[in-house]
Amino acid sequence: MTFLLVILTVFVPVLLFAQGAIKWTGNGNGYYRIEDGELGVYTLPQNTKTVIASKKQLTPEGRTTPLNVRSFSFSADEKKVLLFTNTKKVWRLQTRGDYWVFDAGTGSLKQLGKNRPASSLMFAKFSPDGAKVAYVSEYNLYVEDLASGNVQQLTLDGNRKFINGTFDWVYEEEFFCRDGFRWSPDSRQIAYWQIDARKTKDYLMVDNTDSIYPFSVPVEYPIAGEPPSPFKIGVVDVATAKTQWMDIATDPVLQSYVPRMEWAGNNNELIVQHLNRYQNQSDLLLCNTQTGASKVIYTEKDSAWIDIQPLWDNDYIWGGWDWISGGKEFIWASEKDGWRHLYRITRDGKKEERITNGNYDVMEISAIDEKNGYVYFMASPGNGTQKYLYRTKLNGKGPAERVSPAGQDGTHEYSVSPTGTYARHIFSNYYTPYTNEWVSLPNHKGLNGANEVNEAIAKADKANGIEFFKVKTAEGIEMDGWMVKPKNFDPNKKYPVVFYVYTEPWGQNVRDQYGIAENFLYKGDMATDGYIYISIDNRGTPVPKGRNWRKVIYRNIGQVNIRDQAMAAREVCKWPFVDTSRIAVWGWSGGGSATLNLMFQYPDIYKTGISVAAVGSIFTYDNIYQERYMGLPQENRADYIQGSPITHAKNLRGNLLYIHGSGDDNVHYQNAELLLNELIKYNKQFQFMSYPNRTHSISEGAGTYEHLSSLYTSYLRSHCEPGGR
Repeated sequence: MTFLLVILTVFVPVLLFAQGAIKWTGNGNGYYRIEDGELGVYTLPQNTKTVIASKKQLTPEGRTTPLNVRSFSFSADEKKVLLFTNTKKVWRLQTRGDYWVFDAGTGSLKQLGKNRPASSLMFAKFSPDGAKVAYVSEYNLYVEDLASGNVQQLTLDGNRKFINGTFDWVYEEEFFCRDGFRWSPDSRQIAYWQIDARKTKDYLMVDNTDSIYPFSVPVEYPIAGEPPSPFKIGVVDVATAKTQWMDIATDPVLQSYVPRMEWAGNNNELIVQHLNRYQNQSDLLLCNTQTGASKVIYTEKDSAWIDIQPLWDNDYIWGGWDWISGGKEFIWASEKDGWRHLYRITRDGKKEERITNGNYDVMEISAIDEKNGYVYFMASPGNGTQKYLYRTKLNGKGPAERVSPAGQDGTHEYSVSPTGTYARHIFSNYYTPYTNEWVSLPNHKGLNGANEVNEAIAKADKANGIEFFKVKTAEGIEMDGWMVKPKNFDPNKKYPVVFYVYTEPWGQNVRDQYGIAENFLYKGDMATDGYIYISIDNRGTPVPKGRNWRKVIYRNIGQVNIRDQAMAAREVCKWPFVDTSRIAVWGWSGGGSATLNLMFQYPDIYKTGISVAAVGSIFTYDNIYQERYMGLPQENRADYIQGSPITHAKNLRGNLLYIHGSGDDNVHYQNAELLLNELIKYNKQFQFMSYPNRTHSISEGAGTYEHLSSLYTSYLRSHCEPGGR
């Protein structure tokens, strides 16, 4: 359940490292970057720039301005550059557009796919030998020869319901699968996904604003309880356009998933992660690309669910598999000992060895420095709100060594060079703005004597009003929280509290990073106006506190998470400066659902709620997300009923503002109408705002943000009056 507010606050560092921002040189001693319309290479440690492609060279013939490049990639020999421009959004990201090839040797600039519709190319990439480029256009796979310009169509049957080389809505949303094909190392074959959504039912969104006659917008969308779209993995011969399909067994009724697939370090085998429908068994398969035969080499089971790597390590959204020992072993992650740890597994799966050890979670893999025998990873053993770079020996011997410097308490992000020699380091904490610097590794020294992060910490304003705290409920559950008290706080007065919630497995709100406590919807300053603003992370949120913390929510969404929040709020209400008659709660998406459940299940605590784009009935949400955390509704319908806000709507006593976009392809508008019907049935008075044809982010259209922000602020001030009393 993608969450707008997570993107805006938690993933700021990810955006800074997004595709196209920088690209490391192959030797690890520099990076490429596009600035001011030109492509340059920056050599470290001096950070000196050499122009690779000037503005003039990046200006197509007949035009007066250079290409507006959104991202770029290099051929293996770094002599050709693939430039992505004129982009269009596909659901969440700008993944469709036009591609150009710049040849640094000849200075030529050439557009690919000229005969394809504008902005229709997706995921273009060079063949390993640099002679060809493959891409997807309108659900089919193509290869273009760079020397001759010849374009060969490799698949012929693609359409919205029969998808080659990319994915349907739910694979993209819940597995982060977007780029659906991979070149073989010898440049002669391409492995790709095919998704058959022909039997997957469409959600029909109604567009009432873009035409005199309304029309429907169909989205293939399997809800909880519906089987997923069947997959196939094929390997197509570039010369003959013939596909060999892999023989991957699946449940004929329940179906299954393949969220990851890569070449297995040679030209004859693929390695595939295969999940069962319940997502609690993961099989790794080796597939023979000549015969299609597959064999299971490694199996893992969990009594709840198994998170695939792209769900917690963003780099793997774009593919990749961590082979070591010349392809004889690979690195894998598992929570089977109660913590997320890294293992090295032999190619046949018969031997494994744990690399990381201790009571902490690996938060992401930053780099593998096989030459020196280390893996770099992010972790925070002592504080689940923070994040640090560590390294440990690939042989699993010896303790993990913290690389992030002492005295830099907060959240660190790194883009590490291929050789592990240099890194771009970005740091922030709750009082230090995002600061980046170039450092050498493993000593973590600023290049050329620079010390930007320490200098930023030294001059930052620590007295910015944010406090981190822990709260323990009457049931013994201890949770982290942050709080912003009113300015000119008087402990002898009582103040209103506004809780900001998410509560589900895709949202950690309590992080020690800059801007974490900002309420972007509020017009003004909550602290100046006299609110106490609080967020608390309950069990079930993806906090690095171990498997049991995260997975206690299994089959209990809408129950365990809601109770933890309410019990924590009860403790907050005991504070002498809290006005229990003015307790508000708000959230978006999963946080909107939590807001509804808190208002309905604990009306004695929460007096005002603002819920945005909420799932009113979890029966309506997509199968991959909802079944992962709740099981199949055919087998445990009662859990779905108890977890759904509409089940408890009859208990509403406080003030409720509900907001939804009618063009929401994620949490469909149906949820709003189901909720409204239930509230109407029980004569519960509330305020409702529909934003016509807006998506889950409610960001489209003139004046939308201003209107939404004004509505939010006005309602909060009117029903949860600010200021001490």
